[in-house]
Amino acid sequence: MKRILIDASKCDGCKNCALACMDSHRTDGGSGVETLDFKDPAMEARNDIVNDGKGGYLPMFCRHCSVPSCANSCMSGALEKNVDTGHVTYDESRCGACFMCVMNCPYGIPKPDVTRTKILKCDFCAERPEGPACVLACPKQAIYVEEV
Repeated sequence: MKRILIDASKCDGCKNCALACMDSHRTDGGSGVETLDFKDPAMEARNDIVNDGKGGYLPMFCRHCSVPSCANSCMSGALEKNVDTGHVTYDESRCGACFMCVMNCPYGIPKPDVTRTKILKCDFCAERPEGPACVLACPKQAIYVEEV
């Protein structure tokens, strides 16, 4: 199973990963980070980089946990652990917007979208055969995919 792993010591806070995520999930038909509309509330990354308070940065990504608290607390079954890929998948059509996943993820990764009718969560760029856009965009290789 492939997972995104993090080496926070390499992260310089550039946020290329967040921009790549936004570009990969955009719905406006555009392409390329230079055309992202940052005023569009629907244009939101599924990952983040936060200041660690010690002069460094901490990449915040879905761990697609072995025992996912988000999926285990999802009452509607919108979040499920795919046993074949190891990824936690999200079915927006089943989401009841209870946000139990948001409250139960120990990493604070799932988040309500701006409409508060669904969540935003990493989908491992399942539609991209070359892999997650965030990983490919990281110039320092602070985030990487590894077989676990």
